[in-house]
Parts: sequence; C-alpha cells; structure tokens
Amino acid sequence: MTERRRSEGSLPAAAAWVANRDALPTSLRAVLGHYATTGDLSPEAIALQSAVEDTVDRITTDLFAAVEADLEAEFDGPVAFEYETKLTMPAELTLGDRYRRARDRDESGIDPITGRPRGLRGRLPGPLGRAGDGTADPAVVEEVECAEAVTELVVAALLDGDMRDAINDDEYGDFVVDRALSDDERRRVARVAQERLRAIVEERFAEFPPAVREPYERAVELSEAHQDQDARFRDLLAAALDGDGDAGEAIRQEYKFREFAGEHPFTEQELAVPYLKTQYDRVGVIYDGMIDMYRGAGFEVSEAFERAIVLAIIGAQVWLDDVDDYRADVADGQLTPVTAEYVLADDDAAAYRKVRTIADQYFDLARRYAAHADSPLTGIAIEYILRSGDPSVLPGHPG
Repeated sequence: MTERRRSEGSLPAAAAWVANRDALPTSLRAVLGHYATTGDLSPEAIALQSAVEDTVDRITTDLFAAVEADLEAEFDGPVAFEYETKLTMPAELTLGDRYRRARDRDESGIDPITGRPRGLRGRLPGPLGRAGDGTADPAVVEEVECAEAVTELVVAALLDGDMRDAINDDEYGDFVVDRALSDDERRRVARVAQERLRAIVEERFAEFPPAVREPYERAVELSEAHQDQDARFRDLLAAALDGDGDAGEAIRQEYKFREFAGEHPFTEQELAVPYLKTQYDRVGVIYDGMIDMYRGAGFEVSEAFERAIVLAIIGAQVWLDDVDDYRADVADGQLTPVTAEYVLADDDAAAYRKVRTIADQYFDLARRYAAHADSPLTGIAIEYILRSGDPSVLPGHPG
C-alpha cells in the first residue's frame, strides 16, 4: 500500500475518533461521523444547511410574531414567545433537497436561493459580492419560492399538531414566554398560540390545490387513530409491571410486532424491526404526509428520500424523546418502545442493550436510504440525532 493510500484510509478512522469526543459541538461531530461512515465530507451539504436554517428561522420567527401579537392582546402587554420542538428537522431536510436540486438545475452562475453569484465571488462582502451581472433562471427561482411556501405551510402544520398534542396531554413546558406564569396563564398561552397557528395553517392551505391538504388530513386521521389506542396500551403496561405474563405477551403482539393490515411501503427486513407499525402510526405517518404535501404541490420526491426521513424520525422518537422521558413515562403509565423493553427484558442491562440495538436498526436503515437518495444532508442529520441522545439516563447503562 502506498503512503498516500494509507493516509486516505486513516482519515475516516481519525474522523470517527474525533466524532466520538463529547466535548466537541454535536453539529461538528455529526459531520465527522457522516464522513467516517461514508467517506463523504460533503462541504456543499454543510453550506446548504446554513441556507436552510436561515429560511426556517425566518419562517418560525414570522409564525411566532403572529402568536405574540395575539398574546399581547390576551395579556394586555408584550409577550415574547418561543416553542421548543425538534419536529421541523424533516421539513428542513426536504427543503434542503429542493434547494440542492434547484442549484443543480440552474446554469446561470447565480444562486437561485440567495440571488448572489455562486462560488468565491458570492461569499465576498460589499459590491464585489453583489449579483449585478445576471440573474438566476426564473423558472428555478419560482421553484425555490414554491418550495419555501410549502415549507412554511408544513412547519406551521407541524407546530400546530405538536401544540395540540401538548395541550391534550396537559403538558406546557415547551411553551416558552418571557414572564412568570400561573398554571392557568400557561394554559391560556398554549390555547392562544395553538389557535393562531391553526388559523395560519388554514390560510396557507387556501393558497394550494386540494392535493396538498388531502395527505395532511389523511396523516392526522391515522395518527389520531393511534392515539385512540392509548388507553389499551396503558392498561397493558400497568398489568405487565404488576407481573402479568399475558400482558407482556400482548405487548409483544399488539405493540412491539404489530402487523400492517393493508398496503405499506416497507420491505421484509424493515418489517422485522421492532415497533415499526406502532411508531409509524405514532410519528412516521405524519412525515409521509408531509412528503406528499410537497408532491401535491408539484415536486418530485424520491421514495428513498421519503423512507430515509420516516425511518430516521422513528429512530429519533425512540432514541431522543422516549429515552429522555423514560422515568416520566413509567410514572405516567405511558407505553413506548423504551418502557416496553424494560418490562419485556429479563433485567435492566438487557433492556438497555435492546433499546440501543433497536435505535441503531432504524438509523442504519435510514442511512442506506439517504445514501441511495444521494442526500448527504440527511446522512449528517441522522448522525446528529444519534449523537444528541443521552442513554446514560436509562437503567442498566454500563456507566
């Protein structure tokens, strides 16, 4: 082996070593982890992420400004408002996919996203960096603007749905304001915010054909049908915690390895991954619906990209939310893949290993689809999710 080849082979290994250093920012570790896994450093994807974040930040700022106007009227004074959620990441990734394709299509030398010259000149400040020697392809610019409009609708709809779920569950910690609130006032903040978001969603839907609304409504219906089973799942968890072996077997059949009744997009390998059906109904279907909203607006989105998003989000639900909330979910009697494993396994250490294995299965599948879809941005996001988890909160963690 030549010295150059030894050097090239060592770079991913070095990147993997650095990516595992917890002291580094998670975003950097995600990029290095993606490089270690794929050999692709993806500088264009990293730059694209900045453009996507700018757009989604602008969208959420505008949405929350509308909420703040209603809160000011409700509370007779200015109220700064934020809502903490991870739900917008799939919308960011889908917009990033649209941005990448727009840049690939445009041959003018002008970035159809920023309107600035592409390359070094576009990064220069002042007159040297201004777009004055041409314009991007108008058809591509129109496509970018449409993608941003769909993303604005999708982000508003995701926030509205998450707020409604929080209110239904009587959970208000994600509604953040700049003043001390009583419990009743926090409920009022949540109600006002959700009602404003709901109104915005309806206004935005009116700007699109029915093909954009239909998948959204279908996804919400399927997700709510899953919520209707919540009482049954809670009863099973309570009985299993009391040592009822039949309840444990029911959890395996009805929750862990529940089967799809009709058509579905998954392969035999994917169907063998625990909790696929219940977690698809819980969160995955929402993002299938989101992708179909873009398709309804006229965009082509590959099946591989869609599967990468859905599987990554199911993995994130388990690895981030369900792991973080394990003790609260046990106290509240909430059946999740994590609480299920701790009643099904022989001991805490075995349950911990199983949770890690299940999350890795989802992330491995998502990585493959992201690679097939040629979406390094999604690959980096998967690494970010993986490295954002804190499994040390679980019983049986090796320490």
